[in-house]
Amino acid sequence: MTFSTPAFAQDAAPAAGSYTPMKPTPGIGMPVDGGIGLQQQFSPTGEYGAWIHHGLLWIIGAISLLVLVLLVIIAVRFNRRSNPVASKTSHNTVLEVVWTILPVLILIGIAVPSIDLIAKQYKPAPENALTVKITGNQWFWTYGYPDNGDFEVISNMLNLPGQPTINNGVREVGSKPWDGPSHLEVDNRMVVPVGEPIRLQITAADVIHSFAVPSLWFKLDAVPGRINEKVLFVEKPGVYYGQCSELCGAKHGYMPIAVEALPRDKYNAWVLTHAGGLIDGKKPAVAAASGAADAVPAIVTSEAAPTASAAEATAEAE
Repeated sequence: MTFSTPAFAQDAAPAAGSYTPMKPTPGIGMPVDGGIGLQQQFSPTGEYGAWIHHGLLWIIGAISLLVLVLLVIIAVRFNRRSNPVASKTSHNTVLEVVWTILPVLILIGIAVPSIDLIAKQYKPAPENALTVKITGNQWFWTYGYPDNGDFEVISNMLNLPGQPTINNGVREVGSKPWDGPSHLEVDNRMVVPVGEPIRLQITAADVIHSFAVPSLWFKLDAVPGRINEKVLFVEKPGVYYGQCSELCGAKHGYMPIAVEALPRDKYNAWVLTHAGGLIDGKKPAVAAASGAADAVPAIVTSEAAPTASAAEATAEAE
């Protein structure tokens, strides 16, 4: 399997507290024109699930072909014209054993990897895994980072050029060089580190939503008053898109999800663009910005970055 290297809008190594959104790779982590199968997978469970899916298609195809061949043989050889005297055979021990045992073996062969996949999907996260709290709202997502200072990011779908405004105060898609497809791009993405397990805790503030990202083999309902938990693991840096997959009201179709997976150093730099941001719960963003101010000024380009707090951090650095 080959992967396209995602392009960063800013190729240089980020200074502490700097962040420029990643430019998505066309056809990666998003639907494609004419697509009829699964999206290319970028998580271990996704690759395993896709393998099971493709294997089942071959099994289903073989069984369907066998049944079709048997039906054709019966229709041609055992119709009234070709076989006027019907057989009076009522039992065939060998045949009955075969058509009983063979389906059982096929079902066992399907059940073993299927149960294994379920177990892998719901394996608890390691104790030291990063936690991201996701809340579904009508009709936007909020992402909280309790391990990084407990700041919160609000994510709205970008408005469509020439169409009625969906979200007031939000820019139009295509107005920034890193924007992805319309109906899927958002003003603030859920940013996570790549190559490590991430504990996602998902709930809802109003009605039932569902957090689903097909290319990461991830889908989990967001239920008011309840926290559902599942592990996310992203293998490659990139931008991966999804949508709310539970009918949740009038603007259900305008509730996309954009997950941006970054190397750890770039993820840490993104954390420092938020007021009170901490690195692994230890390093205050203000202190980091003060230490870096003498060498490289902090650059905040996140659309969700609070400008007032950034100004205070700059004032303290000076």
